[in-house]
Amino acid sequence: MNIIFSKSNNTFTSVKSWLKKEQKETAILLRCIPSAVVTLFVVSVICMNLLANKTLIQTHWIALDGGILVSWLSFMCMDIITKYFGPKASNKIAILASAINILTCLIFYIASIIPSNANDYTALNEILGGTWFILLGSTIAFLMSSVINNFLNWTIGKAFHKNPNGKLAYATQTYISTFVGQFLDNLIFSIIVFVGFAPIFWDGFHWTILQCTICALTGAIAELIMEIVFSPFGYRIVTNWKTHNIGQEYLTHIKGGKQKCEY
Repeated sequence: MNIIFSKSNNTFTSVKSWLKKEQKETAILLRCIPSAVVTLFVVSVICMNLLANKTLIQTHWIALDGGILVSWLSFMCMDIITKYFGPKASNKIAILASAINILTCLIFYIASIIPSNANDYTALNEILGGTWFILLGSTIAFLMSSVINNFLNWTIGKAFHKNPNGKLAYATQTYISTFVGQFLDNLIFSIIVFVGFAPIFWDGFHWTILQCTICALTGAIAELIMEIVFSPFGYRIVTNWKTHNIGQEYLTHIKGGKQKCEY
């Protein structure tokens, strides 16, 4: 009995120590990372969730929701953060963005159920109230694809030993990781929402697996094109951060641990 209690106590102590370490590391990261990129990231995640309520195109073989109009921005922000601060930092900011998105949706929902005599009351409800399973599917898909995107981006970047900070390295790791991450994000979201929940809660409305797959592929291609168009700005941001030694406190902290940053 004493042995079991001792093991449980050691486990609790280890978890507590790990939580303190992560809390300290996250606090340092939030002090170091430029607020403009974090703000764009959070806003894009919130907009993705709102726009996902609207289906833009639906035929027998393809369906697209409004989230594809802005999702490229969130992945570009993740690529910038991953390139400079590492995948762990990018994962933490993704979790932060998701948490703020959930809080925002809660506030929107409360606003939508408050009685009003305004003429646009019904329309406002539909926009702000949203749908719980869309929020669920969006959050799950985004977090899963974010981890994969960030890990893949970082892994590909390691392959460029001679010039890891060059334009070719940045373009290669962002283009590949964005395409894979966006495809998985779109596919997971579509299957959860439009195959799993929509037929039950939306009077039989649904997408087929083919539509989900084509949606994921088409969306990934469209978002990759946006990434290609705007990636020079992302590379310039990373270069500017390096020139001005942005986030040195966090980078020094990370280098003192197990993870090593490129810069």
